[in-house]
Amino acid sequence: MSDANYDFGLIGLGTMGHALLLNMLDNGNTVVGYNRTPSKAAEIEAMSEGRLKVYSDLEAFVKSIRKPRAIMLLVTAGKAVDDVIAGMLPFLEPDDFIIDGGNSHFRDTDRRIGYMTEKGFGFMGMGVSGGEDGARFGPSMMPGGTPAQYDRVGKVFESVAAKVDGVPCVALMGNGSAGHYVKMVHNGIEYGIMQAIAEVYDVLRRGAGKDMPYAANLFHTWNQGELASFLIEITATVLKKEDELAEGWLVDKISDKARAKGTGKWTSQDAMDLGIPVPAIDAAVSARELSESKPLRQQAEAIYGSAGTLEVSDQDLHDALLATMLLSYAMGLTQIRAASAEYGYESNLETVATVWRAGCIIRSVQLEPIRAAFAKNPDLPSLLLDDAYAAKLKGTISGLRNVVTAAQEAGIPVPVLSASLAYFDGIRSGRLPANVIQAQRDYFGAHTYERLDQEGSFHSKWA
Repeated sequence: MSDANYDFGLIGLGTMGHALLLNMLDNGNTVVGYNRTPSKAAEIEAMSEGRLKVYSDLEAFVKSIRKPRAIMLLVTAGKAVDDVIAGMLPFLEPDDFIIDGGNSHFRDTDRRIGYMTEKGFGFMGMGVSGGEDGARFGPSMMPGGTPAQYDRVGKVFESVAAKVDGVPCVALMGNGSAGHYVKMVHNGIEYGIMQAIAEVYDVLRRGAGKDMPYAANLFHTWNQGELASFLIEITATVLKKEDELAEGWLVDKISDKARAKGTGKWTSQDAMDLGIPVPAIDAAVSARELSESKPLRQQAEAIYGSAGTLEVSDQDLHDALLATMLLSYAMGLTQIRAASAEYGYESNLETVATVWRAGCIIRSVQLEPIRAAFAKNPDLPSLLLDDAYAAKLKGTISGLRNVVTAAQEAGIPVPVLSASLAYFDGIRSGRLPANVIQAQRDYFGAHTYERLDQEGSFHSKWA
């Protein structure tokens, strides 16, 4: 049992872990798995028809991997990661290397890097996106760490990653916890786009009164053009799914309370710490929280009434969704740039966009133009300043404005569409009313203010 026969080990053989391990195996890697439950380990081995070795003894698992060892964790973020690390420590040797592939908070990754480095071991955080199918047939992976660390495991990850024109959707995102940070923002963008899709669906069905086949067909049609993306594709699929337990459409029977694992909230929280506006993501997080208040919503509806109807064109809905998608990418990538400067990540936004082009949940045809924009100008402060991106966005804003206006008049909530439009109108305003806020703050708190015509800080006696 102590013979070292494997080059790579993986702990956490749930749906994602099992699929990823089989993907690694299929691509010529000598890999081994661990599950603490003997019966489950045997079951996973049997499912692979003897191709995969799975240990339930942690010491035997660690010793089966060639030195210096590379071991990946795909376990629930938080205490579970620390518990697994603590369990392995007695069996690790200098230069052994741990990769956390879960959705860990980047601050936890920073702490674990310091802890493991002090003990003579390596540690890197890596975001993995794509769900079960992605893990099995080609995920997008976002590792953070040093180039030397990536060199140790890069070939394994590149062999299993999704590909675009032969280019693997995995690359080093930057130093330290950059991988988990980029994945966190990826998920924040995901929150924004998913909520925008839900809002357009609501406008179509509740506002415009379109039936489900019409909505499903419209999303399917959109997926053939500029909106082509994983999230639009699966929306068309779920909308046309008939209920197997009763008559009608399955989506109509699903509870309207959306769950969340926290990554969207983390994105908003750190954006606020950095002073970077990401209102589409903020609104998406709040929308999920509001969805949880169903009893309150039902009571309020009884008092205030429900939404009215509206008229809006399919083209305006298309443009509203495309504008929000473009703005969500711009917000998220601006946040990554700011975090890279603040935390010393040295992230390359062209590389980030390259890795997101396939395999991940937010993949879309818009990622290649984004990659090209940062390839042309690596110092681009915002995608909104790229000529090609600006031209595309300009063509969609009228539709976004029309949809937001119609929805607000009908009383249909479109928080992400509205926040995206407000962000656009704010970012294109050379002068904003923050001068009034400066004056108010100086009035009640003597906080001082700056002038446009003179340098320095000023305080006035206002009353």
